[in-house]
Amino acid sequence: MSAVLRVVNRVLIGLVGLVLLVIGGSVLAVGLGLDPPSWWIHDSRHDVLLSDAERTRWRDDGWWWPTVIAVLAVLVLLALWWLTANLRRHRLTEVLVDTGDGEGALLRGRALETVLANEAATLEGVHRAHVHLRGRRSAPETRVRLLLEPHVDPGTALNDLTAQALTHARNSAGLAELPTEVRMKGVKHRAERVT
Repeated sequence: MSAVLRVVNRVLIGLVGLVLLVIGGSVLAVGLGLDPPSWWIHDSRHDVLLSDAERTRWRDDGWWWPTVIAVLAVLVLLALWWLTANLRRHRLTEVLVDTGDGEGALLRGRALETVLANEAATLEGVHRAHVHLRGRRSAPETRVRLLLEPHVDPGTALNDLTAQALTHARNSAGLAELPTEVRMKGVKHRAERVT
């Protein structure tokens, strides 16, 4: 999602910037006395952006207000989606691994997330695992969500996760500690009948 959001941000900022540059540049050019083409929205330096006739042209038509409200509603929803997507905490893209020679190496955060999630998903009683890496690259933290099979003891699943998957991830990245928040949820299943 972060790659898609990054592309959406760049396209939106580019389009908004281009529109503002064209409109602002044209208003400035006309204001400085440049003769605009005949099809342009401004005729002279004393022209307004929207005249009273242009502004009220479709006001009495039946389709006008529902269209305006629908377009504005879509714009508000898109703006809210964009805002919430940008305010969410982003993933840690890389982890600094101490190689022992004073240089260090960078480990991709997605690679560590994938390996940790795959190993956690192979633990007994774990139906599915999702890992989110956050924090600083020199001090990463993980958020692990486990979907547990029915009749699995959550304490045992937590101990297995800590002793196996998290320990392997911490040792392989050369980290002194790897603080982790674990959330567990059970798989929905039908109620069993007791006879």
